[in-house]
Amino acid sequence: MLVLLIGLIFCYGSGILLPFCVPRKPQIQGMLGSACSSVASLIGIALGLGGLVAAEPLTASVASLIPLLSFAVRLDPLSSFFVLTISLAGLATSIYAMSYLKEFHGRVSVAMLAALTNGFLLSMILVVIADNGFFFLMAWELMSLVSYFLVVTEHEKAEVRDAGFFYLVMTHVGTAFVVLTYLVLFQSAGSFSFESFRHPEQALPDGMKTLVFLAALIGFGTKAGIVPLHGWLPLAHPAAPSHISALMSGVMIKTAIYALIRVYFDFLGGQFPWWWGFTVLLVGTLSALLGVMYALMEHDLKRLLAFHSVENIGIILMGIGAGMIFQTYGLTEFAALGLLAALYHTINHALFKTLLFMGAGSLLYATHTRNMEEYGGLLRRMPWTGLFFLIGALSISALPPTNGFISEWLLFQTLFLSFQLPALFLKLMLPIAAAILALTGVLALACFAKAFGISFLALARSTHARQAEEVPIAMRIAMGSLALLCVGLGLAPMIVVPLLDRITGPLTGLSISDKVLALDGWALAPVNMEFSSVSTPMLAVMLLLCGLLGLVLAFLFGGQLVTRSYKTWGCGITLSPRMAYTATGFTQPIKRVFSTIYQPTIKLETEFLEESRYFAKQRKFEFHIEPIFEQYLYGPVVRVFLGIADRLRILQGGSLHLYLAYIFVTLVVLLLFAV
Repeated sequence: MLVLLIGLIFCYGSGILLPFCVPRKPQIQGMLGSACSSVASLIGIALGLGGLVAAEPLTASVASLIPLLSFAVRLDPLSSFFVLTISLAGLATSIYAMSYLKEFHGRVSVAMLAALTNGFLLSMILVVIADNGFFFLMAWELMSLVSYFLVVTEHEKAEVRDAGFFYLVMTHVGTAFVVLTYLVLFQSAGSFSFESFRHPEQALPDGMKTLVFLAALIGFGTKAGIVPLHGWLPLAHPAAPSHISALMSGVMIKTAIYALIRVYFDFLGGQFPWWWGFTVLLVGTLSALLGVMYALMEHDLKRLLAFHSVENIGIILMGIGAGMIFQTYGLTEFAALGLLAALYHTINHALFKTLLFMGAGSLLYATHTRNMEEYGGLLRRMPWTGLFFLIGALSISALPPTNGFISEWLLFQTLFLSFQLPALFLKLMLPIAAAILALTGVLALACFAKAFGISFLALARSTHARQAEEVPIAMRIAMGSLALLCVGLGLAPMIVVPLLDRITGPLTGLSISDKVLALDGWALAPVNMEFSSVSTPMLAVMLLLCGLLGLVLAFLFGGQLVTRSYKTWGCGITLSPRMAYTATGFTQPIKRVFSTIYQPTIKLETEFLEESRYFAKQRKFEFHIEPIFEQYLYGPVVRVFLGIADRLRILQGGSLHLYLAYIFVTLVVLLLFAV
């Protein structure tokens, strides 16, 4: 496996350098970068699978001249799983980019874009295999900086620069808490080695453990996009090129999930008070609910998908939080089930979110707009993109037999096992979380019914939509491969569960694969068959048979099948795109039901004819929802910092003598501390 790891680093390194070897040939630059990342991702898939089934973890290290730093890597089941997840998304986006990069020819440096993409993928791999805290922080910072430069690819646009700046600020706020996490662990371990974190020289006091828990939740949670630290996602993800948005939303935010599991279940040994798990569960539940609710109100397709990342990170955290609660009370079997559900949803979300972002990128490629109100009727012009987007929409809506259904079903089973807990409060809270998860699923289904229906059905509502054409073959292959995986992971839990069990077993101390799988792997029954069970292969067969039965009945009782085409009856008038449902109209009932949260504002301006005020010349309709977090959280914080900066401006006098005096005073203070 060491050879594979070296090959992976070599290929990504080649992808960083080779595009610059062919100046003024953007097509070749893009192909070289994409080819290198494709080969590296294939190696990463082999490396991840190999690490998952290996008997012992792969470890390797290279010493450095910097104290406490060693370039140590470790490929155990947990890191292998994330290498596999990153590589699957990396392979699809690399193939996609072979054609998609044409969109940027002549506008930005394709060589730089291809090189940064390879660097971005490599940095994510380094984050999940790093075995030294110092090295981890370097890889983490590299990932953040490279992703920032990718976000501002189209920096000539003001909104892109603003999004990049906000992302940079938020990610470094998170990094500050990550550094605090590792500094506290270093205090007890005396080293930055992850092995020393697992076996510290002195056990951390409970107060310091709590500090690690909170710092990790805030630091990694900022990168993951938990509520209320999610503000950068709906800004940065739409601003980046679509294949980068897919990587950021599909896998980059999952590196934070990796880090949280590593800290809580590995470094802290999986021993914690109940309220830690409850806090994670609460944060996850709020993120899931608010993420999908704000997604529903979006007309920008990429912003809609970004908010759904907040929702799905919340679902993953619900599984982790439930697992932590059960672990607290020694219910190891259920703890392993919660963690397994979280990891299952992690790879599922990586696949269907990458697919959906590439689908959104294809619509942007064909229509040059992200506004769903300007789509319509695209299924006729882009049937393959429509099919793949539909499979992604079914998966994220957790409909059988796709992969999203399986992971959310496992999470429901975990939450419904709360009756085994001794604490009455938690017995009540976990089913409430399950109810909110059910509501989240319904809202997600409504949201993607809107996204697919408004975009692909009815009549085209703009010239762009009427002139759209299907995307090139490379982009279709990339989307099609992920669509197959979405269905495959839904139909084959008998393969996925044993692999995930190799991760949860060492972390919780119990293997549950045999207890979760039933009927030789063809069904899932986490508790027993009488309590609950499901078989997605059987569900798929039943759905297929129902469809065939309908066709047979139609043939038997409907007579000979004939094709008749009629013009849709339009009440005597000619139908136009203005008569179709809009995204705004589709969500109007939901907006009214949840008006307490949305706090909608409607502004209607009417200009009347000069001849008579009873006849309108034109009307202008504006609709806004209250950006609660921006107004009540980010806004006050920004104002405080601006106020402090304004008061400190006096220090910047523009005098060279003054600046020399600052340096002199600083040196004196440092010398006094040194003495």
